[in-house]
Amino acid sequence: MRGRAELNPKRLRALNRAPRGGGPVIYWMSRDQRAEDNWALLFAQEMALDAKVPLAVAFILDASFPKATRRSFGFLLRGLAETASALERKGIGFHLLEGKPPEALDAFARKVGAGAVLSDFDPLRLKREWKEEAARLLPCPLFEVDAHNIVPCWAASEKAEYGAYTLRPRITRLLSLFLTDFPPLLPHPFAWEETHGTFDPEEVLLRTAPAPDVAEAPGIRPGPAAGRKLLGEFLENRLEGYALDRNDPNRDGVSGLSPYLHFGQVAPQRAAWEASRAAAGEESRKAFLEELVVRRELSDNFCLYNPRYDSVEGFPAWARQTLGKHETDPREALYTLSRMENAETGDPLWNAAQAQLVSTGKMHGYLRMYWGKRILAWSRSAGEALEALLALNDRYELDGRDPNGYAGAAWCIGGVHDRPWPERPVFGKIRTMTASGCRRKFDTEAFIRRFSPS
Repeated sequence: MRGRAELNPKRLRALNRAPRGGGPVIYWMSRDQRAEDNWALLFAQEMALDAKVPLAVAFILDASFPKATRRSFGFLLRGLAETASALERKGIGFHLLEGKPPEALDAFARKVGAGAVLSDFDPLRLKREWKEEAARLLPCPLFEVDAHNIVPCWAASEKAEYGAYTLRPRITRLLSLFLTDFPPLLPHPFAWEETHGTFDPEEVLLRTAPAPDVAEAPGIRPGPAAGRKLLGEFLENRLEGYALDRNDPNRDGVSGLSPYLHFGQVAPQRAAWEASRAAAGEESRKAFLEELVVRRELSDNFCLYNPRYDSVEGFPAWARQTLGKHETDPREALYTLSRMENAETGDPLWNAAQAQLVSTGKMHGYLRMYWGKRILAWSRSAGEALEALLALNDRYELDGRDPNGYAGAAWCIGGVHDRPWPERPVFGKIRTMTASGCRRKFDTEAFIRRFSPS
């Protein structure tokens, strides 16, 4: 049997004080949609094994989830069907529920007489509200496990960090405690007798997102198996050149893992564990782990401790001040959201990046920064720019509606995790990016030829 030392108790915290019951253990799956390499599920199984009770996983699909589209629902449901089948093979019941998550979870837990419920961690406001309500409703304990960050968000820091330079040493000190391999998920010996089973993602997709408002992204297969395969291919063939190639959108130099990380189909810790042992140069390994661990976990820190992470009020005071001072500066152009959405600006590079996003569901990270900065240049205010940026990002990016996206938008528009720069029109002391700067980094004309919408 698995030893308790393998499950670090600092990953888990209680969200209510309800008494533990004698019934089955439920894992409320949300952010981490995988069977293997999942600390929340491993903690749930440990509880169920100790109590000699069945274990089940419940995923609650909210068709009204803000900004979710056919593209995002399709990726989620197809990957989730694979996860459901993997759980079935382990003797763990999977239940796809629908409705408002707190109420649906409470009804399900009462129906099966759950003894305890565990959830995975998410710093976003809506998910935290769901858990607060579920904690009040449930008649049994509700626990939360950070299965997404290598160092649990609340263990890494108890406050919003100024930037990577302040969070990095905190994570570095704790990394040896938390960056480990995963124990296996065991076949569960206590049978789940309630009716359950796999589901047809096509049927659920047609019912919950019938209109293809944003078409599913072509050429990217969802699911844990596809994500693990991509991780292995990246580590074997592209990690070696990551330090040199990652900022060139014309090269296949990045991992491409962001959709799989966003939907929890691949564990960030699995990627970090394998990368730290990969046969690649130290510079590329360190650069990849900086993005995967420090920068990604900084985004969770930002959203957990800054409740206004998606508004101008969440910007640092110096940024709000400088943006306000320059709000009346003449703009080179003003574009409506519709013009930007249809890639109809006067900037061919920006248009090509937007066209790539709409057609493929992703945008290269370096261009994503430029893309966001230009939206500020074309908007009447920082608030209008942030609203437009998030609308486009969350609608078309497969990894939209994510802490990384909110932190990236706040960096582009509001100087979050950055410092004041020499003052310029419109931007004030916010860092700028220009087309000429991009041309010095990579062949922008080649990118425009590849993705230009005209």
